[in-house]
Amino acid sequence: MLGVERDANDQTIRTAYRKAAKAAHPDSGGDAEQFARLQAVYELLKDPVRRKVFDDTGYDPQLAEPRDLKGLMMLETLVNDFILDEREPGSFDPVAAMRRKLSDDIVKSRFHILELERHRARVRKHLDRLGRRPETDVLGSMLRARSRSIAEAIKTTEEQIKTIEQAYEMLEGYSYELEALEVKAHAAE
Repeated sequence: MLGVERDANDQTIRTAYRKAAKAAHPDSGGDAEQFARLQAVYELLKDPVRRKVFDDTGYDPQLAEPRDLKGLMMLETLVNDFILDEREPGSFDPVAAMRRKLSDDIVKSRFHILELERHRARVRKHLDRLGRRPETDVLGSMLRARSRSIAEAIKTTEEQIKTIEQAYEMLEGYSYELEALEVKAHAAE
């Protein structure tokens, strides 16, 4: 929006912003929405931490959707894993490996939810069979608290699945070129 190079210094950014702000300001006949976007861009580029994150990822931590940032953080871990992989680049497909890892994590999370739901059902059955003391229902209170904790764990795991799905979606459109020799070796097997 400012028309500056990616590696522009602070003075260049400030000068470009002032020039663009004069033309875009609503008092000068500019569009208020466009001016607000221009200000957001300038604020992003002024902050070295936000700018670094934006340059590295294409996302601004303050303006991006929280769901995107969570998916991005998950992908960051997977990228670190394949960077540290000792195999020669081109000898394996890190994008496919990331997709497999995310798919496996979804399956594990869904299984975890099933386990939690079974535990919660058992707790509820115990509650139904538990005779209550007339004054203080200590055991009933404990079981109800346990049921609420399990429900919260289910909710947390469901949110985790959404994050994993977002990370998986962010991988759409990527492919990885394997070395020709490696492809032939796999075809022969």
